[in-house]
Amino acid sequence: MTKSNSDKFLPIVQELQDFAFSQQGSMTIVRVLGYGLLLLALFDIIEMFIPPNFMNPVWEFQTMGMLVEKVPVPLIGLVLVFFGELHSRTKWEIPILKFLSWLTLLFGILFFLLIPLGLASTIRLNTQNAAQVKAVSTQQVSRAEELEKQLSQVTPDQIDKFFKIQGRSLDGKNPQEIKNQLLTEVSKAKKNIKTQAEATQSLRGLNLIKTSAKWNLGAVVAGTLFISIWKGTRWARN
Repeated sequence: MTKSNSDKFLPIVQELQDFAFSQQGSMTIVRVLGYGLLLLALFDIIEMFIPPNFMNPVWEFQTMGMLVEKVPVPLIGLVLVFFGELHSRTKWEIPILKFLSWLTLLFGILFFLLIPLGLASTIRLNTQNAAQVKAVSTQQVSRAEELEKQLSQVTPDQIDKFFKIQGRSLDGKNPQEIKNQLLTEVSKAKKNIKTQAEATQSLRGLNLIKTSAKWNLGAVVAGTLFISIWKGTRWARN
């Protein structure tokens, strides 16, 4: 009876052995893919920081965003490299695994440190954008005021002569009426410039806040995931 039962289990055991051998080959492929993804992520990081431009809020903000946007690649690479723990490892992998395990802790801390930097860059960028919009609108309003000043000094006779030189008709309107109409249009233009400037600043500020929130929350998630990988790879450090 015992021999009969063991004969029944032999095919199952053989199937499990075949599955285990096939998994070893699959683990090798998965880990090689992981190392490849980590190399690609390293190339991206090097490209981001060449040339560096620290203290520039635009560069700092955009670099933070690129780091957060590209973080899935190294995360997936690390998971693939650590897959299977110490099973079917070569000797040269052991120190690399230990190094990568500690590196995940470093990356986790760095991503958390990016958050105050991102918030500071957001505030500086918002201030810079507001100053740019104000400078442009002030220049446009100044031109409009200069034109308004020139129009106010123009006499009706000069307007009449100007239209005759241009070969244009006043369409039954007297020169003073034309002058008042032009002054009204210039006044409206000044108001439109200010309104447009406020709308532009409001839109830029909203887009900046949305992007900043996305990237800062992304940094929180990335930092948490790196720390989780570090905690889960204690076997590599031991």
